[in-house]
Amino acid sequence: MSGQRLLHPLVRASAARTPERVAVRGWDGDITYAELDALADVLGQRLRLIGVEAGDRVGLWLDKSVLAVAAMQACLRIGAVYVPVDPLSPTPRANTIVRDAGARVVVTDEHRVAKAEAPTMLVATGEEGWRTLMRAGERLAEHHSPAETELAYILYTSGSTGTPKGVCISHLNARAFVDWGVEALELRAEDRFSSHAPFHFDLSVLDLYGAFAVGACVCLLTESAASSPRRLVDYARREQISVWYSVPSALILMVQSGGLFEGESEAPEWEPRVFCFAGESFPIAHLRALRERWTRARFFNLYGPTETNVCTAYEVVDIAPDRTHPVPIGRACSGDEVWVQTDSGERAGPGERGELYVSGPTVMLGYWGRDPHVGPYPTGDIVRLEEDGELYFIGRRDHMVKVRGHRVELGEIEAALGLQDSIRDVAVVVRGEGLAAKLVAVVEVEGERAPSLLALKRACAERLPHYMIIDRVEVVDALPRTRNGKIDRRALATPQV
Repeated sequence: MSGQRLLHPLVRASAARTPERVAVRGWDGDITYAELDALADVLGQRLRLIGVEAGDRVGLWLDKSVLAVAAMQACLRIGAVYVPVDPLSPTPRANTIVRDAGARVVVTDEHRVAKAEAPTMLVATGEEGWRTLMRAGERLAEHHSPAETELAYILYTSGSTGTPKGVCISHLNARAFVDWGVEALELRAEDRFSSHAPFHFDLSVLDLYGAFAVGACVCLLTESAASSPRRLVDYARREQISVWYSVPSALILMVQSGGLFEGESEAPEWEPRVFCFAGESFPIAHLRALRERWTRARFFNLYGPTETNVCTAYEVVDIAPDRTHPVPIGRACSGDEVWVQTDSGERAGPGERGELYVSGPTVMLGYWGRDPHVGPYPTGDIVRLEEDGELYFIGRRDHMVKVRGHRVELGEIEAALGLQDSIRDVAVVVRGEGLAAKLVAVVEVEGERAPSLLALKRACAERLPHYMIIDRVEVVDALPRTRNGKIDRRALATPQV
Protein backbone atom coordinates (compact mmCIF):
# COMPACT_ATOMS: atom_id res chain seq x y z
CA MET A 1 0.00 0.00 0.00
CA SER A 2 1.55 3.29 -1.06
CA GLY A 3 1.61 6.09 1.46
CA GLN A 4 1.37 3.73 4.43
CA ARG A 5 3.75 4.35 7.34
CA LEU A 6 5.09 0.83 7.87
CA LEU A 7 8.08 -0.48 9.80
CA HIS A 8 9.53 -3.24 7.64
CA PRO A 9 10.20 -1.23 4.44
CA LEU A 10 12.82 0.81 6.32
CA VAL A 11 15.51 -1.89 6.14
CA ARG A 12 14.82 -2.67 2.48
CA ALA A 13 14.99 1.02 1.55
CA SER A 14 18.33 1.44 3.32
CA ALA A 15 19.59 -1.78 1.71
CA ALA A 16 18.79 -0.29 -1.70
CA ARG A 17 20.60 2.97 -0.88
CA THR A 18 23.64 1.68 1.00
CA PRO A 19 23.80 -2.13 0.79
CA GLU A 20 27.33 -2.43 2.20
CA ARG A 21 26.81 -0.16 5.21
CA VAL A 22 26.71 -2.06 8.54
CA ALA A 23 23.14 -2.13 9.86
CA VAL A 24 23.61 -3.97 13.16
CA ARG A 25 26.65 -4.79 15.27
CA GLY A 26 26.08 -7.54 17.82
CA TRP A 27 27.95 -10.16 19.79
CA ASP A 28 27.18 -12.46 16.86
CA GLY A 29 28.92 -10.28 14.29
CA ASP A 30 28.23 -7.35 11.98
CA ILE A 31 25.52 -7.51 9.36
CA THR A 32 25.18 -5.12 6.44
CA TYR A 33 21.88 -3.77 5.21
CA ALA A 34 21.99 -6.08 2.19
CA GLU A 35 22.65 -9.07 4.43
CA LEU A 36 19.94 -8.09 6.93
CA ASP A 37 17.48 -7.75 4.06
CA ALA A 38 18.39 -11.24 2.84
CA LEU A 39 18.38 -12.87 6.28
CA ALA A 40 14.97 -11.40 7.12
CA ASP A 41 13.59 -12.83 3.88
CA VAL A 42 15.03 -16.28 4.61
CA LEU A 43 13.61 -16.36 8.14
CA GLY A 44 10.28 -15.06 6.86
CA GLN A 45 10.10 -17.85 4.31
CA ARG A 46 10.86 -20.46 7.00
CA LEU A 47 8.03 -19.07 9.12
CA ARG A 48 5.65 -19.25 6.17
CA LEU A 49 6.64 -22.83 5.40
CA ILE A 50 5.72 -23.95 8.93
CA GLY A 51 2.31 -22.33 8.67
CA VAL A 52 2.68 -18.84 10.13
CA GLU A 53 0.19 -16.48 8.50
CA ALA A 54 -0.59 -12.79 8.62
CA GLY A 55 -1.94 -11.85 12.05
CA ASP A 56 -0.34 -14.79 13.85
CA ARG A 57 1.77 -14.00 16.89
CA VAL A 58 5.37 -15.18 16.95
CA GLY A 59 7.28 -15.31 20.22
CA LEU A 60 10.94 -14.31 19.97
CA TRP A 61 12.72 -15.98 22.88
CA LEU A 62 16.25 -15.09 21.86
CA ASP A 63 19.27 -13.32 23.24
CA LYS A 64 19.73 -9.76 22.05
CA SER A 65 21.51 -10.33 18.76
CA VAL A 66 21.69 -9.79 15.02
CA LEU A 67 19.54 -12.90 14.67
CA ALA A 68 16.82 -11.47 16.93
CA VAL A 69 16.69 -8.26 14.89
CA ALA A 70 16.36 -10.26 11.68
CA ALA A 71 13.57 -12.35 13.23
CA MET A 72 11.59 -9.18 14.01
CA GLN A 73 11.95 -8.07 10.40
CA ALA A 74 10.95 -11.54 9.18
CA CYS A 75 7.70 -11.45 11.15
CA LEU A 76 6.74 -8.04 9.81
CA ARG A 77 7.45 -9.07 6.22
CA ILE A 78 4.87 -11.86 6.36
CA GLY A 79 2.34 -9.85 8.37
CA ALA A 80 2.96 -11.72 11.61
CA VAL A 81 3.13 -9.98 14.98
CA TYR A 82 6.36 -10.33 16.92
CA VAL A 83 6.35 -10.72 20.69
CA PRO A 84 9.79 -10.22 22.28
CA VAL A 85 10.28 -12.38 25.36
CA ASP A 86 12.83 -11.34 27.97
CA PRO A 87 15.69 -13.83 27.48
CA LEU A 88 16.57 -13.59 31.17
CA SER A 89 13.05 -14.05 32.49
CA PRO A 90 12.19 -17.21 34.44
CA THR A 91 10.82 -19.95 32.24
CA PRO A 92 7.33 -19.88 33.82
CA ARG A 93 6.99 -16.16 33.10
CA ALA A 94 8.24 -16.56 29.53
CA ASN A 95 5.69 -19.29 28.90
CA THR A 96 2.94 -17.21 30.51
CA ILE A 97 3.60 -14.50 27.92
CA VAL A 98 3.74 -17.00 25.06
CA ARG A 99 0.42 -18.54 26.15
CA ASP A 100 -1.28 -15.21 26.71
CA ALA A 101 -0.27 -14.00 23.25
CA GLY A 102 -1.48 -17.24 21.68
CA ALA A 103 1.82 -17.54 19.83
CA ARG A 104 1.63 -19.77 16.76
CA VAL A 105 5.33 -20.50 17.12
CA VAL A 106 8.29 -19.49 19.27
CA VAL A 107 11.57 -18.70 17.54
CA THR A 108 14.30 -19.76 19.94
CA ASP A 109 17.71 -21.38 20.29
CA GLU A 110 19.09 -24.69 21.51
CA HIS A 111 19.27 -23.44 25.11
CA ARG A 112 15.55 -22.74 25.40
CA VAL A 113 13.85 -24.98 22.86
CA ALA A 114 13.05 -27.69 25.43
CA LYS A 115 11.57 -25.13 27.83
CA ALA A 116 9.04 -23.53 25.48
CA GLU A 117 5.43 -24.64 25.97
CA ALA A 118 4.55 -23.95 22.34
CA PRO A 119 5.60 -25.11 18.87
CA THR A 120 9.12 -23.87 18.18
CA MET A 121 11.31 -22.90 15.25
CA LEU A 122 14.88 -23.66 16.25
CA VAL A 123 17.53 -21.31 14.90
CA ALA A 124 21.29 -21.65 15.08
CA THR A 125 22.95 -18.84 17.00
CA GLY A 126 26.25 -17.08 16.44
CA GLU A 127 27.63 -15.45 13.31
CA GLU A 128 28.34 -18.75 11.60
CA GLY A 129 24.78 -19.87 12.25
CA TRP A 130 23.00 -16.89 10.71
CA ARG A 131 25.45 -16.59 7.82
CA THR A 132 24.94 -20.24 6.90
CA LEU A 133 21.18 -19.78 7.10
CA MET A 134 21.29 -16.62 4.98
CA ARG A 135 23.32 -18.26 2.21
CA ALA A 136 21.46 -21.56 2.07
CA GLY A 137 17.86 -20.56 2.72
CA GLU A 138 15.07 -19.74 0.32
CA ARG A 139 13.97 -16.08 0.29
CA LEU A 140 10.47 -14.65 0.38
CA ALA A 141 8.91 -14.05 -3.00
CA GLU A 142 6.80 -11.15 -1.72
CA HIS A 143 6.21 -9.09 1.40
CA HIS A 144 2.92 -8.56 3.18
CA SER A 145 1.44 -5.07 2.69
CA PRO A 146 -0.70 -4.31 5.74
CA ALA A 147 -2.58 -1.17 6.62
CA GLU A 148 -0.52 1.10 8.86
CA THR A 149 -3.08 0.62 11.62
CA GLU A 150 -2.48 -3.15 11.76
CA LEU A 151 -0.73 -4.73 14.74
CA ALA A 152 3.07 -4.93 14.40
CA TYR A 153 4.33 -6.11 17.79
CA ILE A 154 3.26 -6.70 21.39
CA LEU A 155 5.33 -5.56 24.36
CA TYR A 156 4.50 -7.18 27.69
CA THR A 157 4.65 -5.03 30.80
CA SER A 158 4.03 -5.82 34.44
CA GLY A 159 0.37 -5.66 35.32
CA SER A 160 -1.02 -4.25 38.54
CA THR A 161 -2.38 -7.71 39.34
CA GLY A 162 1.04 -9.32 38.88
CA THR A 163 0.13 -10.90 35.53
CA PRO A 164 1.95 -9.46 32.49
CA LYS A 165 -0.25 -7.58 30.02
CA GLY A 166 0.51 -7.14 26.34
CA VAL A 167 0.56 -3.64 24.88
CA CYS A 168 -0.45 -3.82 21.21
CA ILE A 169 1.47 -1.42 18.97
CA SER A 170 0.63 -0.83 15.31
CA HIS A 171 2.97 0.18 12.52
CA LEU A 172 1.60 3.72 12.72
CA ASN A 173 1.96 3.88 16.52
CA ALA A 174 5.68 3.22 16.19
CA ARG A 175 6.34 5.15 12.98
CA ALA A 176 4.70 8.32 14.30
CA PHE A 177 7.32 8.45 17.06
CA VAL A 178 10.23 7.24 14.93
CA ASP A 179 9.51 9.73 12.14
CA TRP A 180 9.34 12.55 14.68
CA GLY A 181 12.64 11.38 16.17
CA VAL A 182 14.38 11.31 12.79
CA GLU A 183 13.51 14.96 12.23
CA ALA A 184 13.80 16.34 15.78
CA LEU A 185 17.10 14.60 16.57
CA GLU A 186 18.42 15.23 13.05
CA LEU A 187 19.38 11.58 12.67
CA ARG A 188 21.80 10.75 9.88
CA ALA A 189 23.39 7.75 8.17
CA GLU A 190 26.74 8.43 9.83
CA ASP A 191 25.26 8.05 13.32
CA ARG A 192 26.01 5.10 15.56
CA PHE A 193 23.09 4.26 17.84
CA SER A 194 23.32 2.70 21.26
CA SER A 195 21.00 -0.19 21.98
CA HIS A 196 20.94 -0.23 25.76
CA ALA A 197 17.35 -1.33 26.34
CA PRO A 198 16.27 -4.97 25.95
CA PHE A 199 14.01 -5.65 22.98
CA HIS A 200 10.94 -6.22 25.16
CA PHE A 201 11.33 -2.66 26.52
CA ASP A 202 9.86 0.24 24.54
CA LEU A 203 13.05 2.33 24.55
CA SER A 204 14.49 -0.14 22.02
CA VAL A 205 12.06 1.02 19.30
CA LEU A 206 13.91 4.26 18.53
CA ASP A 207 17.30 2.54 18.69
CA LEU A 208 16.34 0.08 15.96
CA TYR A 209 13.91 1.87 13.69
CA GLY A 210 15.53 5.28 14.02
CA ALA A 211 18.77 3.73 12.76
CA PHE A 212 17.03 1.81 9.98
CA ALA A 213 15.15 4.91 8.82
CA VAL A 214 18.38 6.75 7.99
CA GLY A 215 20.61 3.78 7.18
CA ALA A 216 22.76 4.10 10.31
CA CYS A 217 24.37 1.41 12.47
CA VAL A 218 22.81 0.25 15.74
CA CYS A 219 25.27 -1.33 18.18
CA LEU A 220 23.63 -3.96 20.37
CA LEU A 221 24.59 -4.17 24.02
CA THR A 222 24.17 -7.57 25.65
CA GLU A 223 21.96 -7.91 28.71
CA SER A 224 24.93 -8.58 30.98
CA ALA A 225 26.94 -5.62 29.71
CA ALA A 226 23.96 -3.29 30.08
CA SER A 227 24.06 -3.75 33.86
CA SER A 228 27.80 -3.03 34.21
CA PRO A 229 28.68 0.70 34.37
CA ARG A 230 32.32 0.06 33.46
CA ARG A 231 31.37 -2.05 30.45
CA LEU A 232 28.85 0.59 29.39
CA VAL A 233 31.54 3.24 29.36
CA ASP A 234 33.94 1.01 27.44
CA TYR A 235 31.17 0.20 24.95
CA ALA A 236 30.24 3.86 24.38
CA ARG A 237 33.87 4.81 23.73
CA ARG A 238 34.81 1.75 21.69
CA GLU A 239 31.78 1.98 19.41
CA GLN A 240 31.88 5.79 19.29
CA ILE A 241 28.15 5.98 19.96
CA SER A 242 26.74 9.24 18.62
CA VAL A 243 23.08 8.76 19.66
CA TRP A 244 22.59 7.48 23.21
CA TYR A 245 19.17 6.51 24.64
CA SER A 246 18.63 5.03 28.11
CA VAL A 247 17.06 5.58 31.49
CA PRO A 248 18.85 8.33 33.47
CA SER A 249 20.12 5.90 36.10
CA ALA A 250 22.29 4.16 33.50
CA LEU A 251 24.10 7.41 32.72
CA ILE A 252 24.39 8.30 36.41
CA LEU A 253 25.98 4.93 37.21
CA MET A 254 28.36 5.34 34.28
CA VAL A 255 29.62 8.50 35.95
CA GLN A 256 29.63 7.20 39.53
CA SER A 257 30.92 3.67 38.99
CA GLY A 258 32.02 3.43 35.36
CA GLY A 259 34.61 6.18 35.19
CA LEU A 260 32.80 8.16 32.49
CA PHE A 261 34.38 11.45 33.56
CA GLU A 262 37.77 9.95 34.34
CA GLY A 263 40.81 9.97 32.09
CA GLU A 264 40.26 8.06 28.89
CA SER A 265 41.41 4.46 28.75
CA GLU A 266 42.81 2.85 25.60
CA ALA A 267 39.61 3.79 23.79
CA PRO A 268 39.49 7.21 22.10
CA GLU A 269 37.64 10.22 23.45
CA TRP A 270 33.86 9.81 23.27
CA GLU A 271 32.04 12.66 21.57
CA PRO A 272 28.30 11.85 21.58
CA ARG A 273 26.03 14.02 19.46
CA VAL A 274 22.64 13.30 21.08
CA PHE A 275 21.62 12.09 24.54
CA CYS A 276 18.03 10.92 24.99
CA PHE A 277 16.72 9.79 28.34
CA ALA A 278 13.33 8.57 29.54
CA GLY A 279 11.59 6.38 32.07
CA GLU A 280 12.31 8.35 35.24
CA SER A 281 13.25 11.81 36.45
CA PHE A 282 16.86 12.87 35.92
CA PRO A 283 18.28 14.46 39.12
CA ILE A 284 19.26 17.95 38.07
CA ALA A 285 22.79 17.86 39.51
CA HIS A 286 23.67 14.78 37.48
CA LEU A 287 22.10 16.16 34.31
CA ARG A 288 23.95 19.45 34.75
CA ALA A 289 27.25 17.58 35.09
CA LEU A 290 26.67 15.74 31.80
CA ARG A 291 25.57 18.93 30.08
CA GLU A 292 28.73 20.73 31.22
CA ARG A 293 30.91 17.80 30.15
CA TRP A 294 29.50 17.65 26.61
CA THR A 295 28.56 21.21 25.73
CA ARG A 296 28.13 20.49 22.02
CA ALA A 297 25.77 17.54 22.49
CA ARG A 298 21.98 17.84 22.44
CA PHE A 299 19.97 16.51 25.38
CA PHE A 300 16.35 15.38 25.15
CA ASN A 301 14.00 14.38 27.94
CA LEU A 302 11.49 12.01 26.33
CA TYR A 303 8.27 11.01 28.04
CA GLY A 304 5.60 8.42 27.42
CA PRO A 305 4.37 5.14 28.86
CA THR A 306 4.62 2.02 26.72
CA GLU A 307 0.97 2.55 25.78
CA THR A 308 1.75 5.85 24.01
CA ASN A 309 5.35 5.42 22.85
CA VAL A 310 6.87 8.91 23.26
CA CYS A 311 4.23 11.64 23.35
CA THR A 312 6.06 14.63 24.87
CA ALA A 313 9.63 15.86 24.64
CA TYR A 314 11.84 18.61 25.99
CA GLU A 315 15.24 19.65 24.69
CA VAL A 316 17.55 20.70 27.51
CA VAL A 317 19.30 23.76 26.11
CA ASP A 318 20.57 25.29 29.33
CA ILE A 319 20.44 24.54 33.06
CA ALA A 320 20.65 27.54 35.36
CA PRO A 321 23.25 27.18 38.16
CA ASP A 322 20.59 27.75 40.83
CA ARG A 323 18.05 25.33 39.36
CA THR A 324 17.08 22.64 41.89
CA HIS A 325 14.10 20.91 40.27
CA PRO A 326 14.09 18.47 37.33
CA VAL A 327 13.61 19.64 33.76
CA PRO A 328 10.08 19.45 32.32
CA ILE A 329 8.78 16.63 30.17
CA GLY A 330 8.01 19.32 27.64
CA ARG A 331 5.25 19.53 25.08
CA ALA A 332 3.40 17.17 22.77
CA CYS A 333 5.38 15.48 19.99
CA SER A 334 4.95 12.66 17.46
CA GLY A 335 1.74 14.25 16.17
CA ASP A 336 -0.06 13.71 19.48
CA GLU A 337 -2.26 16.01 21.52
CA VAL A 338 -1.79 16.03 25.29
CA TRP A 339 -3.68 17.77 28.06
CA VAL A 340 -3.98 17.83 31.82
CA GLN A 341 -7.30 16.83 33.39
CA THR A 342 -8.14 17.84 36.94
CA ASP A 343 -9.94 15.66 39.47
CA SER A 344 -13.17 17.44 38.53
CA GLY A 345 -12.80 16.32 34.91
CA GLU A 346 -11.93 19.77 33.55
CA ARG A 347 -8.89 20.65 31.49
CA ALA A 348 -6.28 22.22 33.74
CA GLY A 349 -5.12 25.77 33.23
CA PRO A 350 -1.63 27.20 33.75
CA GLY A 351 -0.35 26.45 37.25
CA GLU A 352 -2.78 23.57 37.80
CA ARG A 353 -2.04 19.89 38.09
CA GLY A 354 -3.88 16.75 37.14
CA GLU A 355 -3.63 13.52 35.17
CA LEU A 356 -2.00 13.63 31.73
CA TYR A 357 -4.14 12.43 28.82
CA VAL A 358 -2.85 11.56 25.35
CA SER A 359 -4.63 11.37 22.02
CA GLY A 360 -3.07 10.80 18.63
CA PRO A 361 -1.20 8.39 16.37
CA THR A 362 1.12 6.93 19.03
CA VAL A 363 -1.66 5.67 21.32
CA MET A 364 -1.75 1.86 21.42
CA LEU A 365 -4.41 -0.33 19.85
CA GLY A 366 -5.16 -1.80 23.27
CA TYR A 367 -4.10 -4.65 25.54
CA TRP A 368 -3.92 -8.10 23.99
CA GLY A 369 -6.96 -10.20 24.78
CA ARG A 370 -9.04 -7.21 25.88
CA ASP A 371 -11.38 -4.83 24.11
CA PRO A 372 -9.65 -2.42 21.70
CA HIS A 373 -8.63 0.89 23.21
CA VAL A 374 -10.86 3.74 22.10
CA GLY A 375 -10.34 7.44 22.69
CA PRO A 376 -7.68 9.30 24.69
CA TYR A 377 -5.34 7.37 26.94
CA PRO A 378 -5.19 8.31 30.65
CA THR A 379 -1.54 7.88 31.57
CA GLY A 380 -1.98 7.68 35.34
CA ASP A 381 0.79 10.28 35.62
CA ILE A 382 0.24 13.48 37.58
CA VAL A 383 1.73 16.55 35.89
CA ARG A 384 1.61 20.31 36.28
CA LEU A 385 0.98 22.71 33.40
CA GLU A 386 3.23 25.75 33.66
CA GLU A 387 2.51 29.28 32.45
CA ASP A 388 4.87 28.79 29.50
CA GLY A 389 2.99 25.68 28.36
CA GLU A 390 5.61 23.18 29.51
CA LEU A 391 4.55 20.08 31.44
CA TYR A 392 6.28 19.00 34.65
CA PHE A 393 6.08 15.44 35.90
CA ILE A 394 4.94 15.20 39.53
CA GLY A 395 4.48 11.47 40.07
CA ARG A 396 2.37 8.42 39.42
CA ARG A 397 -1.27 8.38 40.35
CA ASP A 398 -0.66 4.92 41.75
CA HIS A 399 2.04 6.43 43.98
CA MET A 400 -0.60 8.75 45.37
CA VAL A 401 -1.51 7.11 48.64
CA LYS A 402 -3.47 7.95 51.76
CA VAL A 403 -1.53 8.30 54.98
CA ARG A 404 -3.55 8.96 58.09
CA GLY A 405 -6.42 10.31 56.03
CA HIS A 406 -4.36 12.58 53.78
CA ARG A 407 -3.65 12.09 50.08
CA VAL A 408 0.11 11.92 49.59
CA GLU A 409 2.06 11.91 46.31
CA LEU A 410 5.28 10.06 47.03
CA GLY A 411 7.08 11.73 44.13
CA GLU A 412 6.79 15.10 45.80
CA ILE A 413 8.49 13.85 48.96
CA GLU A 414 11.26 12.25 46.90
CA ALA A 415 11.81 15.52 45.05
CA ALA A 416 12.15 17.42 48.33
CA LEU A 417 14.61 14.94 49.80
CA GLY A 418 16.56 14.72 46.56
CA LEU A 419 17.63 18.34 46.97
CA GLN A 420 19.87 17.38 49.89
CA ASP A 421 23.57 17.24 48.99
CA SER A 422 24.01 14.16 51.16
CA ILE A 423 21.51 12.10 49.16
CA ARG A 424 22.47 10.40 45.90
CA ASP A 425 19.08 8.80 45.26
CA VAL A 426 15.90 8.24 47.24
CA ALA A 427 12.63 6.35 47.12
CA VAL A 428 9.75 6.86 49.54
CA VAL A 429 7.37 4.03 50.36
CA VAL A 430 4.46 3.50 52.72
CA ARG A 431 4.72 0.67 55.20
CA GLY A 432 1.83 -0.41 57.36
CA GLU A 433 -1.84 0.41 57.03
CA GLY A 434 -4.37 2.74 58.61
CA LEU A 435 -3.09 4.63 61.63
CA ALA A 436 0.03 2.48 61.60
CA ALA A 437 1.03 3.65 58.10
CA LYS A 438 4.50 5.16 58.02
CA LEU A 439 6.34 7.12 55.34
CA VAL A 440 9.78 5.57 54.96
CA ALA A 441 12.59 7.18 52.96
CA VAL A 442 15.09 4.67 51.58
CA VAL A 443 18.22 6.56 50.57
CA GLU A 444 21.56 6.11 48.86
CA VAL A 445 24.11 8.38 50.50
CA GLU A 446 26.52 10.71 48.70
CA GLY A 447 29.78 10.46 50.62
CA GLU A 448 30.43 8.73 53.93
CA ARG A 449 28.10 10.61 56.26
CA ALA A 450 24.46 9.58 56.31
CA PRO A 451 21.84 12.28 56.91
CA SER A 452 19.96 12.08 60.18
CA LEU A 453 16.24 11.52 60.37
CA LEU A 454 15.88 14.95 61.96
CA ALA A 455 17.68 16.63 59.05
CA LEU A 456 15.45 14.92 56.51
CA LYS A 457 12.32 15.77 58.48
CA ARG A 458 13.41 19.40 58.37
CA ALA A 459 13.96 19.15 54.61
CA CYS A 460 10.41 17.88 54.19
CA ALA A 461 8.98 20.50 56.54
CA GLU A 462 10.57 23.26 54.46
CA ARG A 463 8.66 22.29 51.33
CA LEU A 464 5.76 20.00 52.19
CA PRO A 465 2.63 19.85 54.36
CA HIS A 466 3.07 18.28 57.78
CA TYR A 467 1.38 15.06 56.75
CA MET A 468 4.06 14.51 54.06
CA ILE A 469 6.97 14.52 56.52
CA ILE A 470 8.73 11.16 56.63
CA ASP A 471 8.59 8.94 59.70
CA ARG A 472 11.70 6.83 59.14
CA VAL A 473 14.84 6.71 57.05
CA GLU A 474 16.77 3.65 55.86
CA VAL A 475 20.23 3.92 54.32
CA VAL A 476 21.14 1.36 51.65
CA ASP A 477 24.23 0.87 49.51
CA ALA A 478 22.06 0.80 46.38
CA LEU A 479 18.34 1.04 45.74
CA PRO A 480 16.95 -2.16 44.21
CA ARG A 481 16.19 -1.79 40.52
CA THR A 482 14.28 -3.69 37.89
CA ARG A 483 15.90 -5.11 34.76
CA ASN A 484 14.98 -1.88 32.99
CA GLY A 485 16.90 0.23 35.49
CA LYS A 486 13.93 1.71 37.33
CA ILE A 487 13.59 1.66 41.11
CA ASP A 488 11.92 -1.59 42.23
CA ARG A 489 9.24 -0.22 44.54
CA ARG A 490 7.76 -3.63 45.23
CA ALA A 491 11.06 -4.74 46.71
CA LEU A 492 11.16 -1.63 48.89
CA ALA A 493 7.68 -2.21 50.25
CA THR A 494 9.11 -4.91 52.54
CA PRO A 495 11.36 -3.72 55.39
CA GLN A 496 15.05 -4.48 54.88
CA VAL A 497 16.32 -7.12 57.30
